[in-house]
Amino acid sequence: MNRYPPWKNAMIAFVIALGALFALPNIYGEDPAVQVSGTRGRTVNNAVLEDVQDALQQAVIEYVSADLDQERLLVRFADPDTQLRAQDVIRVRLGDDYTVALNLAPSTPDWLRALGAEPMVLGLDLRGGVHFLMEVDMVVARRQQQERFVEDLRSLMQDERIRYVAVTQAGDGIRVQLRSEEDRDAAMQTIAINVPDLSVEVEDAGDGYYLRYTVSDEKLQEIKSTALQQNIVTLRNRVNELGVAEPIVQQQGSERIVVQLPGVQDTAEAKKIIGSTATLEYRLVDMRNDPYSAQQTGRIPAGFRMYKRRDTGGPVLLSKRIIVSGDQLVNATSGFDQRTGTPAVFVTLNGAGARKMSRTTAENVGSDMAVVLIEPITKTTIGPDGEPFKTRVILEEVISVATINESFGRRFQTTGGFSPKEAQDLALLLRAGSLAAPVEIIEERTVGPSLGRDNIEMGFRSVVYGFVAVLVFMAFYYRVFGLIADLALVTNLVLIVALLSLLGATLTLPGIAGIVLTVGMAVDANVLIFERIREELANGNTPQASINAGYSKALSTIADANITTLIAGVVLFTFGTGAIKGFAVTLSLGIITSMFTAIMGTRAVINLIYGRRRVEKLAI
Repeated sequence: MNRYPPWKNAMIAFVIALGALFALPNIYGEDPAVQVSGTRGRTVNNAVLEDVQDALQQAVIEYVSADLDQERLLVRFADPDTQLRAQDVIRVRLGDDYTVALNLAPSTPDWLRALGAEPMVLGLDLRGGVHFLMEVDMVVARRQQQERFVEDLRSLMQDERIRYVAVTQAGDGIRVQLRSEEDRDAAMQTIAINVPDLSVEVEDAGDGYYLRYTVSDEKLQEIKSTALQQNIVTLRNRVNELGVAEPIVQQQGSERIVVQLPGVQDTAEAKKIIGSTATLEYRLVDMRNDPYSAQQTGRIPAGFRMYKRRDTGGPVLLSKRIIVSGDQLVNATSGFDQRTGTPAVFVTLNGAGARKMSRTTAENVGSDMAVVLIEPITKTTIGPDGEPFKTRVILEEVISVATINESFGRRFQTTGGFSPKEAQDLALLLRAGSLAAPVEIIEERTVGPSLGRDNIEMGFRSVVYGFVAVLVFMAFYYRVFGLIADLALVTNLVLIVALLSLLGATLTLPGIAGIVLTVGMAVDANVLIFERIREELANGNTPQASINAGYSKALSTIADANITTLIAGVVLFTFGTGAIKGFAVTLSLGIITSMFTAIMGTRAVINLIYGRRRVEKLAI
């Protein structure tokens, strides 16, 4: 009656052992570390590792270890003071092509990391830093897209030689005035084929022939989604300038973006970087003069400027005349050339940019064209007193040079010996040169590192106090059965920590509150079961029958109570913001683990103690 089959006992033991294994990394501390990652197309490799080791050796700075992991370099140190000195040395040696950030690296043993076991991620309120909640202005994003459609319609009718009077924005749509009924019919047919995202209505009036176009619902949703995703990519590129080791830039809802910068305390500097602008320019390459000779002699040909290439670092002469700039770029995607199969970047321009590009490329087939990225960066240099200081400079560098093989206009492809990854990165750079739509900071919080440590200490204290109080009460009130419930409670806490670590969930202060609440709620199931067992004993049933009845008859009540709470947790996670989500995650995980430990775990232990012998009395 009160015996589990061997496979069920083995399964329970396996789950608990697995939970203990994945919770184990949290008992190890963290090492002060410096993290090096590439920016603006640079990659971290063995050469960078050797360069960093040489710089530290020359500066007589000892380090614990230096490891390459997933295109980043992590150098560990014995104390924070050495970490700070090493950051300045590494930043000066590597220059501005790499992000050198402070980090706290988990000191998890290699054998645990090999199994995929990592410690929990601490939220901003526990580590300290800056939190921004931004809202994307979707009205502006829609208006900008309408302006592009206006340019596209004008260019299209000019190319097709359709006579029109005006193409203007009219409220939420675009109004096209034609000269005749034949022009109106031709325009309808041409636009329907070339711009299928627009819905048309005929609005003929006494003074002319009119067509009214509106953006379809599907295209409108795509515009909003694209604007949000492009802004996320742009913001991720920009926060790298702050030297943040593990920034969080993620979507929240349909129009908002959360930016969390752990370790950053200067809100003004963070705002300045996030709100900065980057632009792109397409220029013709000087094919007549040698850039290396011009660099050595300092004689730059008239009408040209000297730039530096990102890939090789070499000089290149470009025309002062800009063909098109980033504000005329509509989209950029990576793919493969259909003729050669090599990686390529496909660029789409608006109407004005397409006309200029078409005219320029028709006149310069066989010449080279370059893409110039212009962005503000923070540069670190060493002053006369030996102390590092930061200055803001405008960086202009050539990120791509390609040959013009034929005339092209609105949509074209760029090839230049890219790898698929480089083509994807270039497309992201082209799209993320500037924000797709304005963003407004609607929420801002700054958490100091000392406050973060206090939060951890107070949260840990609250868990311990609540935990101990429940343990003492259960042991005193239910005796042996209470001790078994205490064992389940300890196991439950271990499983919660293991799941948070395994899922990579972020532990926040509200998350700790969820754990404290779970500690109290976890024994509810055992209280119901034990009270039912007491009732069965009072009614004269045998101990074995009382145990079986207690677990079977209390199960429906336990399930109802926990499922309703779990539904509330899911709703909180679905519709809540960051802090509420943290509470909902730990609460939901705690409910799931407590159901397992309070029902199956305690039943397995009670079966092992009482199930294999004749029992006259229960210690309950």
